[in-house]
Amino acid sequence: MLEAPSPAVLMTYRPDGSADVSPVWFRYTGEAFEVVVAKSNSKLGHLARDPRAVLMIFETVPPFRGVKVRADVELDDAHVEDVRRSISARYLGEETAPAFVAKRGEGIVVRLPTAAQVWDLSRILP
Repeated sequence: MLEAPSPAVLMTYRPDGSADVSPVWFRYTGEAFEVVVAKSNSKLGHLARDPRAVLMIFETVPPFRGVKVRADVELDDAHVEDVRRSISARYLGEETAPAFVAKRGEGIVVRLPTAAQVWDLSRILP
């Protein structure tokens, strides 16, 4: 599931404390989950003020597995293009990803250290 282009959402916190939830693409490095956020995106402002975030990755087909990571994020602007290229290739394919990456503006890597809650419904499905 973590190697597939699975759906994912990132939750950050607005200044008033309410949740802001957005669909995202991600990658898993074995040590952390990474998402690239545009520098102009409000999520980045939320995370600069309050580093808490929740990333949820899930399947929409059996066995309906999922992962939820709650973490104080680390922000990294040194490896954005490499991370963006890796993530985009998984979601769009190796041939389409370079054109997509070339059209993106400046971004920041949002890294969530691994501390995951995992579920798999295969044992309870008919």
